[in-house]
Amino acid sequence: MIGSEFETGIKISSREFDLRVQSEVDQMFSQHLPTHVVHTAAKVGGVLANMNYMNNFFIDNIRINTNVIESARLHGVKKLIAFTSTCVFPNEVKYPLREEFLHQGPPHESNYGYAYAKRMADVQIQSSNQQYGTKYFTVIPTNVYGPNDNYDLENGHVLPSLIHRCYLSKQQQTDFEVWGCGEALREFVFSKDVSKICDILLEKYNETTPVIISTSQEYSIKQVVNLIVDIIGFNGKVIWNTSKPEGQHRKPTDTTRIKSIIGNYEFAPLERGLEETISYFIENYDKARK
Repeated sequence: MIGSEFETGIKISSREFDLRVQSEVDQMFSQHLPTHVVHTAAKVGGVLANMNYMNNFFIDNIRINTNVIESARLHGVKKLIAFTSTCVFPNEVKYPLREEFLHQGPPHESNYGYAYAKRMADVQIQSSNQQYGTKYFTVIPTNVYGPNDNYDLENGHVLPSLIHRCYLSKQQQTDFEVWGCGEALREFVFSKDVSKICDILLEKYNETTPVIISTSQEYSIKQVVNLIVDIIGFNGKVIWNTSKPEGQHRKPTDTTRIKSIIGNYEFAPLERGLEETISYFIENYDKARK
Protein backbone atom coordinates (compact mmCIF):
# COMPACT_ATOMS: atom_id res chain seq x y z
CA MET A 1 0.00 0.00 0.00
CA ILE A 2 1.28 3.47 -0.89
CA GLY A 3 -0.22 6.73 0.28
CA SER A 4 -0.75 8.96 3.29
CA GLU A 5 -3.36 6.76 4.98
CA PHE A 6 -3.80 3.01 4.87
CA GLU A 7 -7.56 3.14 4.23
CA THR A 8 -7.46 5.78 1.48
CA GLY A 9 -4.02 5.23 -0.02
CA ILE A 10 -3.16 3.63 -3.34
CA LYS A 11 -3.20 -0.18 -3.18
CA ILE A 12 -0.51 -1.86 -5.27
CA SER A 13 -0.97 -5.44 -6.48
CA SER A 14 1.67 -8.00 -7.48
CA ARG A 15 -0.07 -8.05 -10.85
CA GLU A 16 1.20 -4.51 -11.44
CA PHE A 17 4.82 -4.77 -10.30
CA ASP A 18 7.17 -7.63 -9.46
CA LEU A 19 8.76 -6.45 -6.23
CA ARG A 20 11.54 -9.01 -6.56
CA VAL A 21 12.90 -6.92 -9.46
CA GLN A 22 14.60 -3.68 -8.42
CA SER A 23 13.84 -1.84 -11.67
CA GLU A 24 10.10 -2.51 -11.30
CA VAL A 25 10.15 -1.32 -7.69
CA ASP A 26 11.92 1.89 -8.73
CA GLN A 27 9.33 2.37 -11.47
CA MET A 28 6.53 1.94 -8.92
CA PHE A 29 7.96 4.59 -6.60
CA SER A 30 8.70 6.99 -9.46
CA GLN A 31 5.17 6.60 -10.77
CA HIS A 32 3.33 7.15 -7.48
CA LEU A 33 5.78 9.35 -5.48
CA PRO A 34 4.50 8.26 -2.04
CA THR A 35 5.28 10.03 1.21
CA HIS A 36 4.12 7.11 3.41
CA VAL A 37 4.28 3.38 2.69
CA VAL A 38 2.68 0.37 4.38
CA HIS A 39 4.65 -2.58 3.06
CA THR A 40 2.57 -5.76 3.40
CA ALA A 41 3.90 -7.60 0.32
CA ALA A 42 5.45 -11.01 0.86
CA LYS A 43 5.66 -14.56 -0.40
CA VAL A 44 3.58 -16.36 2.23
CA GLY A 45 2.12 -19.79 2.89
CA GLY A 46 1.13 -22.29 5.52
CA VAL A 47 3.35 -24.63 7.54
CA LEU A 48 3.74 -27.24 4.78
CA ALA A 49 4.59 -24.69 2.10
CA ASN A 50 7.22 -23.09 4.35
CA MET A 51 8.80 -26.47 5.01
CA ASN A 52 8.76 -27.66 1.38
CA TYR A 53 9.91 -24.41 -0.25
CA MET A 54 12.15 -22.94 2.43
CA ASN A 55 14.75 -21.49 0.05
CA ASN A 56 12.10 -19.95 -2.22
CA PHE A 57 10.48 -18.23 0.75
CA PHE A 58 13.84 -16.91 1.92
CA ILE A 59 15.08 -15.61 -1.44
CA ASP A 60 11.81 -14.04 -2.60
CA ASN A 61 11.17 -12.25 0.70
CA ILE A 62 14.76 -11.02 0.99
CA ARG A 63 14.48 -9.53 -2.51
CA ILE A 64 11.06 -7.99 -1.90
CA ASN A 65 12.04 -6.36 1.37
CA THR A 66 15.45 -5.19 0.22
CA ASN A 67 14.03 -3.56 -2.91
CA VAL A 68 11.02 -1.89 -1.28
CA ILE A 69 12.84 -0.52 1.77
CA GLU A 70 15.81 0.82 -0.19
CA SER A 71 13.64 2.34 -2.91
CA ALA A 72 11.51 4.01 -0.26
CA ARG A 73 14.63 5.63 1.18
CA LEU A 74 15.95 6.71 -2.20
CA HIS A 75 12.59 8.26 -3.12
CA GLY A 76 12.32 10.22 0.13
CA VAL A 77 9.51 8.30 1.82
CA LYS A 78 8.91 9.93 5.22
CA LYS A 79 7.42 6.96 7.05
CA LEU A 80 7.40 3.26 6.21
CA ILE A 81 5.71 0.38 8.04
CA ALA A 82 6.95 -3.08 7.05
CA PHE A 83 4.98 -6.17 8.02
CA THR A 84 6.68 -9.22 9.49
CA SER A 85 5.09 -12.10 11.45
CA THR A 86 5.16 -13.70 14.90
CA CYS A 87 6.96 -16.68 13.36
CA VAL A 88 10.10 -14.49 13.27
CA PHE A 89 10.50 -14.85 17.03
CA PRO A 90 12.98 -17.39 18.45
CA ASN A 91 11.64 -20.89 19.02
CA GLU A 92 13.24 -21.03 22.48
CA VAL A 93 12.02 -17.84 24.11
CA LYS A 94 10.26 -16.64 27.24
CA TYR A 95 6.53 -15.99 26.89
CA PRO A 96 4.73 -13.75 26.31
CA LEU A 97 6.58 -12.57 23.21
CA ARG A 98 7.92 -9.04 23.44
CA GLU A 99 9.34 -6.90 20.65
CA GLU A 100 12.83 -6.91 22.18
CA PHE A 101 13.01 -10.72 21.94
CA LEU A 102 13.02 -10.58 18.13
CA HIS A 103 16.69 -11.46 17.53
CA GLN A 104 17.45 -13.56 20.61
CA GLY A 105 17.71 -16.96 18.91
CA PRO A 106 16.80 -19.01 15.81
CA PRO A 107 13.15 -19.29 14.75
CA HIS A 108 11.14 -22.52 14.64
CA GLU A 109 12.47 -24.95 12.01
CA SER A 110 9.11 -25.08 10.20
CA ASN A 111 9.44 -21.38 9.20
CA TYR A 112 13.21 -21.06 9.10
CA GLY A 113 13.69 -19.50 5.65
CA TYR A 114 10.66 -17.21 5.75
CA ALA A 115 11.27 -16.12 9.35
CA TYR A 116 14.89 -15.13 8.82
CA ALA A 117 14.01 -13.23 5.64
CA LYS A 118 11.34 -11.26 7.51
CA ARG A 119 13.72 -10.59 10.40
CA MET A 120 16.15 -9.08 7.92
CA ALA A 121 13.54 -6.44 7.09
CA ASP A 122 13.94 -5.16 10.64
CA VAL A 123 17.75 -5.32 10.35
CA GLN A 124 17.68 -3.34 7.10
CA ILE A 125 15.27 -0.80 8.53
CA GLN A 126 17.28 -0.23 11.70
CA SER A 127 20.44 0.10 9.58
CA SER A 128 18.74 2.68 7.37
CA ASN A 129 17.44 4.57 10.39
CA GLN A 130 20.93 4.74 11.90
CA GLN A 131 22.80 5.67 8.73
CA TYR A 132 20.29 7.92 7.00
CA GLY A 133 17.94 9.09 9.76
CA THR A 134 14.86 7.49 8.23
CA LYS A 135 11.78 6.90 10.40
CA TYR A 136 10.87 3.38 9.38
CA PHE A 137 9.72 0.48 11.57
CA THR A 138 8.29 -3.02 11.43
CA VAL A 139 5.02 -4.34 12.80
CA ILE A 140 4.56 -7.93 13.94
CA PRO A 141 0.91 -8.96 13.52
CA THR A 142 -0.40 -12.25 14.78
CA ASN A 143 -2.50 -14.39 12.38
CA VAL A 144 -4.28 -11.86 10.15
CA TYR A 145 -7.50 -13.05 8.50
CA GLY A 146 -10.40 -11.50 6.62
CA PRO A 147 -12.09 -11.06 3.22
CA ASN A 148 -9.81 -11.21 0.16
CA ASP A 149 -7.49 -13.68 1.89
CA ASN A 150 -5.76 -16.55 0.04
CA TYR A 151 -7.91 -19.64 0.55
CA ASP A 152 -5.46 -22.10 -1.02
CA LEU A 153 -6.00 -25.56 0.47
CA GLU A 154 -2.32 -26.50 0.68
CA ASN A 155 -0.39 -23.24 0.91
CA GLY A 156 -2.79 -20.81 2.58
CA HIS A 157 -2.66 -19.75 6.21
CA VAL A 158 -4.59 -21.67 8.82
CA LEU A 159 -7.95 -19.83 8.87
CA PRO A 160 -8.57 -19.40 5.13
CA SER A 161 -7.43 -22.98 4.45
CA LEU A 162 -9.77 -24.34 7.14
CA ILE A 163 -12.67 -22.26 5.80
CA HIS A 164 -12.14 -23.57 2.27
CA ARG A 165 -11.72 -27.18 3.40
CA CYS A 166 -14.83 -27.06 5.57
CA TYR A 167 -16.86 -25.47 2.77
CA LEU A 168 -15.85 -28.22 0.34
CA SER A 169 -16.59 -30.92 2.92
CA LYS A 170 -20.11 -29.57 3.27
CA GLN A 171 -20.63 -29.29 -0.49
CA GLN A 172 -19.25 -32.76 -1.20
CA GLN A 173 -20.69 -34.37 1.96
CA THR A 174 -17.30 -35.71 3.02
CA ASP A 175 -15.35 -35.72 6.29
CA PHE A 176 -13.63 -32.45 7.24
CA GLU A 177 -9.93 -33.22 7.73
CA VAL A 178 -7.85 -30.89 9.93
CA TRP A 179 -4.09 -31.13 10.36
CA GLY A 180 -2.73 -31.78 13.86
CA CYS A 181 -4.58 -32.56 17.07
CA GLY A 182 -6.25 -29.17 17.54
CA GLU A 183 -4.38 -28.22 20.70
CA ALA A 184 -2.08 -25.62 19.14
CA LEU A 185 -2.90 -22.07 20.29
CA ARG A 186 -2.93 -18.97 18.10
CA GLU A 187 -3.87 -15.30 18.33
CA PHE A 188 -5.95 -13.91 15.45
CA VAL A 189 -6.55 -10.34 14.32
CA PHE A 190 -9.15 -9.21 11.76
CA SER A 191 -7.70 -7.54 8.65
CA LYS A 192 -9.99 -4.50 9.00
CA ASP A 193 -8.61 -3.90 12.50
CA VAL A 194 -5.06 -4.11 11.17
CA SER A 195 -5.96 -1.52 8.53
CA LYS A 196 -7.36 0.91 11.11
CA ILE A 197 -4.40 0.39 13.44
CA CYS A 198 -1.98 1.15 10.60
CA ASP A 199 -3.73 4.49 10.15
CA ILE A 200 -3.19 5.20 13.86
CA LEU A 201 0.48 4.19 13.65
CA LEU A 202 1.05 6.42 10.63
CA GLU A 203 -0.39 9.34 12.55
CA LYS A 204 0.84 8.76 16.11
CA TYR A 205 3.86 6.46 16.23
CA ASN A 206 7.14 8.30 15.83
CA GLU A 207 9.54 5.67 17.16
CA THR A 208 11.47 3.11 15.10
CA THR A 209 11.22 0.03 17.34
CA PRO A 210 8.99 -2.86 16.18
CA VAL A 211 5.35 -3.07 17.30
CA ILE A 212 3.32 -6.25 17.87
CA ILE A 213 -0.28 -6.03 16.62
CA SER A 214 -2.57 -8.49 18.39
CA THR A 215 -5.64 -8.88 20.54
CA SER A 216 -3.49 -11.02 22.92
CA GLN A 217 -6.37 -13.55 23.11
CA GLU A 218 -5.42 -17.14 22.35
CA TYR A 219 -7.69 -19.70 20.68
CA SER A 220 -6.99 -23.37 20.15
CA ILE A 221 -7.28 -24.68 16.61
CA LYS A 222 -10.08 -26.91 17.90
CA GLN A 223 -12.02 -23.84 19.07
CA VAL A 224 -11.51 -22.19 15.69
CA VAL A 225 -12.63 -25.31 13.83
CA ASN A 226 -15.79 -25.46 15.94
CA LEU A 227 -16.59 -21.83 15.07
CA ILE A 228 -16.03 -22.43 11.35
CA VAL A 229 -18.15 -25.60 11.42
CA ASP A 230 -21.02 -23.73 13.13
CA ILE A 231 -20.91 -20.71 10.80
CA ILE A 232 -20.70 -22.80 7.61
CA GLY A 233 -23.32 -25.22 8.93
CA PHE A 234 -21.24 -28.36 8.41
CA ASN A 235 -22.92 -31.38 10.03
CA GLY A 236 -20.41 -34.08 9.06
CA LYS A 237 -17.44 -35.61 10.86
CA VAL A 238 -14.26 -33.70 11.74
CA ILE A 239 -11.10 -35.84 11.35
CA TRP A 240 -7.90 -34.77 13.14
CA ASN A 241 -4.88 -35.91 11.10
CA THR A 242 -2.05 -36.01 13.65
CA SER A 243 0.45 -37.16 11.00
CA LYS A 244 0.43 -33.65 9.52
CA PRO A 245 2.49 -30.69 10.90
CA GLU A 246 0.85 -27.96 12.97
CA GLY A 247 3.86 -25.75 13.81
CA GLN A 248 4.69 -24.27 17.21
CA HIS A 249 2.34 -25.09 20.08
CA ARG A 250 1.72 -21.45 21.05
CA LYS A 251 3.05 -17.94 20.48
CA PRO A 252 1.39 -15.65 23.06
CA THR A 253 2.24 -11.96 22.76
CA ASP A 254 2.72 -9.00 25.06
CA THR A 255 0.63 -6.12 23.68
CA THR A 256 1.78 -3.42 26.08
CA ARG A 257 3.39 -1.30 23.35
CA ILE A 258 0.48 -1.35 20.90
CA LYS A 259 -2.02 -0.63 23.68
CA SER A 260 0.01 2.43 24.69
CA ILE A 261 -0.48 3.74 21.13
CA ILE A 262 -4.07 2.74 20.27
CA GLY A 263 -5.57 3.03 23.76
CA ASN A 264 -8.87 1.23 24.32
CA TYR A 265 -9.27 0.15 20.72
CA GLU A 266 -12.05 -2.43 20.36
CA PHE A 267 -11.01 -5.37 18.21
CA ALA A 268 -13.58 -7.36 16.26
CA PRO A 269 -14.47 -10.58 18.13
CA LEU A 270 -13.21 -13.67 16.32
CA GLU A 271 -16.70 -15.02 15.72
CA ARG A 272 -17.86 -11.78 14.08
CA GLY A 273 -14.73 -11.57 11.93
CA LEU A 274 -15.13 -15.18 10.86
CA GLU A 275 -18.77 -14.63 9.95
CA GLU A 276 -17.82 -11.75 7.65
CA THR A 277 -14.86 -13.64 6.19
CA ILE A 278 -16.85 -16.81 5.52
CA SER A 279 -19.74 -14.83 4.06
CA TYR A 280 -17.32 -13.13 1.65
CA PHE A 281 -15.74 -16.45 0.68
CA ILE A 282 -19.05 -18.18 -0.06
CA GLU A 283 -20.50 -15.22 -1.98
CA ASN A 284 -17.29 -14.80 -4.01
CA TYR A 285 -16.23 -18.42 -4.30
CA ASP A 286 -15.64 -18.35 -8.06
CA LYS A 287 -13.30 -15.37 -7.93
CA ALA A 288 -11.76 -15.74 -4.46
CA ARG A 289 -8.02 -16.44 -4.36
CA LYS A 290 -7.58 -20.19 -3.95
